[in-house]
This record gives sequence, structure tokens and C-alpha cells, in this order.
Amino acid sequence: MFSELSEKLDLALKKVRGLGKISEKNVTDALKDVRLALLEADVNYKVVKRFTEDVKAKALGREVLASITPGQQFVKIVYEELVGIMGEDARELALSSAPPTVIMLVGLQGSGKTTAAAKLAGRLVAKGKRGLLIAADIYRPAAVEQLETLAASVPVDVYYDKEERDAAAITTRGLEVVRRRALDFAIIDTAGRLHVDEEMMEEVKAIKAAARPHETMLVADGMTGQDAVTIASEFSSALGIDGVILTKMDGDERGGAALSIKAVSGAPIRYIGVGEKLDALEVFHPERMASRILGMGDVLTLVEKAQEAIDEKEAARLQKKMLQETFTLEDFLDQIRQVRKMGPLEDIVGLIPGMSKMKGINLDEKAMGRVEAMISSMTREERLRPDIIDGGRRRRIAAGSGTRVQDVNRLLKDFQEVRKVFKRMRKGKLGGLMRSFLTG
Repeated sequence: MFSELSEKLDLALKKVRGLGKISEKNVTDALKDVRLALLEADVNYKVVKRFTEDVKAKALGREVLASITPGQQFVKIVYEELVGIMGEDARELALSSAPPTVIMLVGLQGSGKTTAAAKLAGRLVAKGKRGLLIAADIYRPAAVEQLETLAASVPVDVYYDKEERDAAAITTRGLEVVRRRALDFAIIDTAGRLHVDEEMMEEVKAIKAAARPHETMLVADGMTGQDAVTIASEFSSALGIDGVILTKMDGDERGGAALSIKAVSGAPIRYIGVGEKLDALEVFHPERMASRILGMGDVLTLVEKAQEAIDEKEAARLQKKMLQETFTLEDFLDQIRQVRKMGPLEDIVGLIPGMSKMKGINLDEKAMGRVEAMISSMTREERLRPDIIDGGRRRRIAAGSGTRVQDVNRLLKDFQEVRKVFKRMRKGKLGGLMRSFLTG
């Protein structure tokens, strides 16, 4: 995410990052590169102009020029301004104290509204809330079927009426069901518009009048850059929106929409879609995103992903085994599976401070898959006692996992090296600290 922008900003900030003293010329030169990087990332030109002017004014202030590390202060100002243009605070959906909370999703065709509706429902269901998806798209063929398929995985029910051609009427009857069943929330999936035309906007206004939603959220494709910003402005002006869900952000290397929408339309980004799976919807944190863009990592998100994916008791058990030199290939397999639950390796590494700038890191998901296949092809005894794996067993494991004997040899050699590292940790100061932590 935003890798292209991150690289260019990193090059621009290198000019001042390490300087013990900065001048107006240093700042001006660096901001020329920053301006170019932002414009090439498809950030709105008015936003870029205001951003660079604000950074320059603050960077040339007396406090920065007289500080011990003015170069670092300059980077800090850039970070703070990035946070500012993206919205400053994270704003997750707040449920009404008087249920049901009604959420209406709007946007263009192909922006990912139906998937976003299911993902949002999934977040609420995971918190123990009960709700209903209302299929108010009366135009797109198979819209109801798609919503039902996605909803089944949440799981959440869908209300629809294929005979009714009035989307506002469908919404009204759907909300009657929600209130009759005393549900916590309703999410209305409206029809996508090919463009913001008057007739379609009148329809969505009628749906909003019928639903009186607590939240009207625009779903926009983050990869469309300035088009997404323009759409957000038009919907905000014509309909009034409370926030934006930016989809397909996992494939956006530039970040123009994320950096422009709030400043141009006034509507904050509430969530970002970071993958196709139904749990791939994240709360948008401006400060964390600014940190990622500047290559500083995102430790808080990394910790949250780990907490969601990794069982704490299992992690403590593995740590204890590492220190006791009883760590086996079976434990190694468990560890690989838990790490893979956190998401693509490339995304995880990008959250670790400094790692995004390191070159030559092997992020081969297929290689990890092959390791998992090889260990899975072993018998339990082989996983517990890898020393018994002779030539014949190695050939059998390679054949069973679709790999080569050389791959099995490398795995076993690497595993022995890992065990040696654990042994050194156990004997060193780190081992002492970990032992006292684990034993209390």
C-alpha cells in the first residue's frame, strides 16, 4: 500500500533528515521533491499546495531552526501535516443508543458497495450485534444473489423483494422487519450509479428520506485516485455523506484518494478495504497511515493483527518450548500457520518500522507454503524427532509435498540452525529475562 509514494517521499526527505542545521534553501529544495511526489501520487493539486505551504511555514519557524535536530523536526512536521489532511482522528462506526442503527451505502457502479456491506456487517456481528442487510439495488442483475452469498459467510440475513421496483419501498419494508425483530443494525445496499446523474440521485435521496439513516457512507474505489475524490465531493454536496469507505487499498501504490478526500470533500475516511476476504476491512487511522507512508511502520496495527490471529496461550507455550530446547517441527508448523493468519507477508513486513526500506528481503509466500507442505508430509514421529529422517524418508517427504529432496534437506538444515539460535538465547541474558517472565 502506497509503496510508490513512500519511496519518493523517502528520497525527498533524505535531503534534510540528517542535517544538524537547515536553511530556507534546504527546506525549499526538499519541498519541491515532496510536491512532485504528491502530485505524481495523484493527490489533489490544491491539497498539495496547501500542504507544502503549511510545512514550509512551520519548518522555518524559530523553534525548528534553533532545535538540536532540525532535520528530524522537519520530518515530524511532514508527518503531522499528513495526519492533518487525512482527518487526524480515526472514526469507527458508533452504534445508536436506541437501536436499530441504520447505515446506508452509496457510490458508483463497481466501487465495491455490496462487498463493503457484507464486510461492515461482519465487523458488527463479530461484536455480538444482530442485523439485516437490505438489498435496495433494483437494477443490477444478480445483485441480490451476490449479497446473499456474501451474507451467508458473515452470517447475517438479507431482505429483498424482486417484484418491487421502488427502492425506497423495499427499504421501508426492510426496516419494518428490522424493528419487528428488534435487531441492532440495518445496512442498506443501494444501486451503483454509472455517474452522478440527476435521476439516480433523486432515487437515492428518496431512499435516504425513507430510511433516515444514522450514517450515510460513500463507497469509493481508492485506486481511481482523483475520480474518487471528485465523486466524494459530488455525493457530499448533493446527498450529504458522513464518511467514506475506500476499497481496493491493498493494490493502491500511490494513495492520491486517501490523501485528498477529507480535505476536498470534508467527509472523513472511516474504513479501508485491504483485500477480498470478508475480514479485510480496517478502521482508517490517519496517524498510522502517515507513519506507513513515511516508512516508519505501524506497530499498533501489527499488534492488533497478531492479537486477532495468534492464540495467546499457544504463543506462550511455543516460547516456553523454545527456551527448553524442546521446540519441534510440529511446533514450527503451528507457528507458520499462526503467522499466515495475519495476512500476506509483504503487508506484515510493511508494518514493521524500517523494514519497508530494506531491500532484498525474501517475501516468497510460495516458499512458506512449500515449507508447510513438507512438514505436513512428515509423520508425527518425524516432526517430533527430525533426527530420524534418513535418505528414504526425505525422498518420501519430497514426493508427498511436491518438492525436491534438496528442499527437504534445506528445511532440516535451517531448522537445526533455528534451534541453535534458541539455544544461544536460552543461555544468554535474553533467555534469563524470558524465563523469569514465563515462570513469574
